[in-house]
Amino acid sequence: MEQGRPHTAVSRPTAAVPEQATPGVPGVRGEHTHDDSQRYARRAPQRYSVRGQVLDALRRALVSGELVPGEVYSGPALGERFGVSATPVREAMQQLALEGAVEVVPNRGFRVASRTPRDLADLAEVRALLEVPVLLRLARTVPACRWNELRPQAETAAAVAAGGDRAAYAEADRAFHRALLELSGNRQLVAVAGEVQRRAQWSVGGDPVADAGQHFVLLDALVAGDLAAVEAVASRHCGFSPPPRPFP
Repeated sequence: MEQGRPHTAVSRPTAAVPEQATPGVPGVRGEHTHDDSQRYARRAPQRYSVRGQVLDALRRALVSGELVPGEVYSGPALGERFGVSATPVREAMQQLALEGAVEVVPNRGFRVASRTPRDLADLAEVRALLEVPVLLRLARTVPACRWNELRPQAETAAAVAAGGDRAAYAEADRAFHRALLELSGNRQLVAVAGEVQRRAQWSVGGDPVADAGQHFVLLDALVAGDLAAVEAVASRHCGFSPPPRPFP
């Protein structure tokens, strides 16, 4: 068996299109013709589309466990599975390396990062530090009707979780939390919290159905304005167990 291949086949990206070669700078000494500019403009979106599709497919494979922690995967091998060249695979893997999901192995490819219990606990704490204080603030000011408007998203996440597709549930879970935090009006917070949540989702584990059920419990606490319940449920949902409060 070829070294670096996963034990199970990685699904091809949806509606993948053949990769276009990276367009160089046409012409001599940096000059280019009008036709060359038009040709570059037509090629660029398709190239980025392939890279984006491969990145999405790799993210789904990481969450589902098709890409095994500790295993090394080469760009050409994965490109063959996806039906594209190695270039968009390497580009996507470089992005995943920035996100902490894989590690570069010189002259071999990329190793899927293994998360220790300490790593997961640290990520859970960061998530809680970002999300819980914001939810507590919003619980004091956002009317109940706004929280109830998010119930359809919680129901969608629950239905996806019941279907058993971990990768699809990870997306639905992020969408629900994004909708919660968008009520803060802080786009930077939404982006950073979403990135931390994505990093926490790389490791397979837990019960998606139970996790999705916590969305409803959290919404109930937010509607009721029960700050103690909001803090407890949100922290537990992030996977964080805060230390006991000190006596005054």
